[in-house]
Amino acid sequence: MKIKKGDTVKIISGKDRGKTGKVIHVHTKIGKITVEGVNVYKKHVRPKRQGEKGEIVSVTRPLISSNALVVCPSCGKAIRVGFKAEKDTKKVRYCRKCQTVF
Repeated sequence: MKIKKGDTVKIISGKDRGKTGKVIHVHTKIGKITVEGVNVYKKHVRPKRQGEKGEIVSVTRPLISSNALVVCPSCGKAIRVGFKAEKDTKKVRYCRKCQTVF
């Protein structure tokens, strides 16, 4: 997967199109990512103890990773990530627009 935890991503489709946020969690087996402040839903929670009240909690749900583009830290544009091999056979990600490695 080309998106990693800690990346800043821009959502390109869905109800939150155009929003940007930081990746909190990457679910590699199902191909989804959880982004901070994006795809937030309200969840009704039952009272856990007697005498306590139920509440409505905001929950961030995962979204499909193909609906997000990585934002380049140097040029600030939403880009497709490229991969290339460094001198010591280390695979690194780079921006396809400004060619900087991140």
